[in-house]
Amino acid sequence: MTFLETGFDYITLKQVAMIVIGIVLLYLAIYRKMEPLLLGPIGFSAILANLSFPGIAGPAELMEFIYDHLISTEIVPLFIFLGIGAMTDFTPLIANPKTFLLGAAAQIGIYCAMFSAIIFGFDLTSAAAIGIIGGADGPTTIYTATKLAPEILAPVAVAAYSYMALVPMIQPPVIKALTTKKQRMIRMENLREVRPAEKIIFPIAVTIIVGMLVPSALPLIGMLMFGNLLKVSGAMDRLSKSAQNEIINAATIALGLGVGYMMTADRFLNLETIKILLLGIVAFVTATAGGIAFGQIFYKLSGGKINPMIGAAGVSAVPMSARVVQQMAKRDDPENFLLMHAMGPNVAGVIGSAVAAGVFIGLLG
Repeated sequence: MTFLETGFDYITLKQVAMIVIGIVLLYLAIYRKMEPLLLGPIGFSAILANLSFPGIAGPAELMEFIYDHLISTEIVPLFIFLGIGAMTDFTPLIANPKTFLLGAAAQIGIYCAMFSAIIFGFDLTSAAAIGIIGGADGPTTIYTATKLAPEILAPVAVAAYSYMALVPMIQPPVIKALTTKKQRMIRMENLREVRPAEKIIFPIAVTIIVGMLVPSALPLIGMLMFGNLLKVSGAMDRLSKSAQNEIINAATIALGLGVGYMMTADRFLNLETIKILLLGIVAFVTATAGGIAFGQIFYKLSGGKINPMIGAAGVSAVPMSARVVQQMAKRDDPENFLLMHAMGPNVAGVIGSAVAAGVFIGLLG
């Protein structure tokens, strides 16, 4: 083999830079434990994608197959939603349906990021794909980007998962700025007990309602609710365990490899990527602020019985946002337990972001 038959004759400085970015993502995943299940495969796949050279046999064909047949066809994101549904407990939301409004309010981050993207010069479909970052739901973000703006899938996915991992750093300053110590110390009453029949009816009812109101959101919501039905039915445990383990694990690997395939130097190293990363911060901060603002309304209407912090959990980074709320509560009152109350808007945010994505796809797709 001569020097001209190796990659050294083809590699560019931009490709070297992308390989370094891939290594950084691996470092964050392995050593910092930041969304390791996604950032790990994405980082390694980015290295593979930038070691694919013209005329030299490499991993490009495999990566292209994964993207073309599994990612761009939306199959993988939908199977991930099936697994998420099988792992999600909607009991806190069923016990206190009012918290669905908090999850919906947090979706303001989607629209703030979308309008900011338009100001930054993106067209409407790209702006909508960027806006979904504010839903703090990786599979929804990827599903929307592949439908509306596949050319920016890689930076949008990296922004979504990176900022999801940074939720424990992004949210506390916003929560502290928009609530008082007295409010953060509010203890809420225990949630009522939810009957098994309610848990079974919930996914069926949500599927029918969303299917009638926002049909374009039905693929995401349908798979999410089917996965949840497997979990709560008590009669399909084998399928539920498969959805929670083998299916979602295989889909996650495929998703990471497919997204990493799009992280080539020509697609990723540009001004648009920097703009998208900045807009991701706007999305998460405004989503948190929107949830808290509506939480303040609940606080007033309840006569001070509802802790407004739980609105921050409407950002659907499950369960990280709910845990952040719990940690903030314990800081000011070690015996305050808000986790289950925060999980209501947290899981509602998953539904809210999927519905918002469905609206965008229905109007712009």
